[in-house]
Amino acid sequence: MQQIVKPKVVTVTLNPALDLTGSLQSVSLGSVSVVEQGSLHPAGKGVNVAKVLAELGADVTVTGLLGADNQESFCQLFKAMGATDKFVRVAGANRINVKLVEKNGQVSDINFPGVAVTAANILAFEKTLFELAATHDVFVIAGSLPQGVSADMCANWLEKLHQLGKKVLFDSSKLALATGLDAHPWLVKPNDEELAEWAGQALETPQQCMTVAETIAAKGITNVVVSLGAKGVMWLNDQGWLHAQPPKMDVVSTVGAGDTLVAGLCWGEINQWSKTQSLQFATALSAVAVTQVGVGVDDIEQVNTIAQHVILTQ
Repeated sequence: MQQIVKPKVVTVTLNPALDLTGSLQSVSLGSVSVVEQGSLHPAGKGVNVAKVLAELGADVTVTGLLGADNQESFCQLFKAMGATDKFVRVAGANRINVKLVEKNGQVSDINFPGVAVTAANILAFEKTLFELAATHDVFVIAGSLPQGVSADMCANWLEKLHQLGKKVLFDSSKLALATGLDAHPWLVKPNDEELAEWAGQALETPQQCMTVAETIAAKGITNVVVSLGAKGVMWLNDQGWLHAQPPKMDVVSTVGAGDTLVAGLCWGEINQWSKTQSLQFATALSAVAVTQVGVGVDDIEQVNTIAQHVILTQ
């Protein structure tokens, strides 16, 4: 019997977190807020992307910098996903990020600093990353940077992977994003807020977002994808602009929807899908993600059905 070869991908999470998500009526600042439902699960953007890709059927290798003191739930997740664990263990505990989801859909993120990383940890990670580059062509580098890893270091890794001919999907924010944009990632996925922060101006219309995204593409970035929340997703590459509008969904939590979108775009690429098929699928995948707490693909048929209702416009 012929063995099915799964498409391979490496996800990089430099600053993993345990996500403590609480659903409540509303947040009362300065007083007691009562959480009605809560969950604590291993996360970080790259870990979220890896989970979705593994459930879609990819051969996933996870790497980055993982705190040794509270790694158990991460190890359990990687085993359950069937992922190859190439994380470099560092001293200390992974951070806990608190996400408070209110009844009206508003999410308040309280993100703590990660572990402090040493020069020896960074060398060990670099060695692992470029060993993986010998056997992998597609990388997802996603999330924030821990103490000890500078934006320049991250950009240097992006540029080296680019020089090696690797396709890097890069999803970060603030200084890491700004510096990384000059290091030739193959795809970047800022949301409208991150785009506005990079541009240093308010972006109130899709047209304004498009103008800024075109400035980013001019840096030599092949794919610029802008997520606009309920207004959909815009993708610019050498074929021009394509906009995807998902159907209206019953929103439970938007946490992880952007990571799910990145996973969908990556899945399309490693399966060599067309731009339209990739965007339609990734948008549907992300739309389903907002109807649940945490990331994951529980029902691929539901995703495929919603994909048929995603409206694409040039």
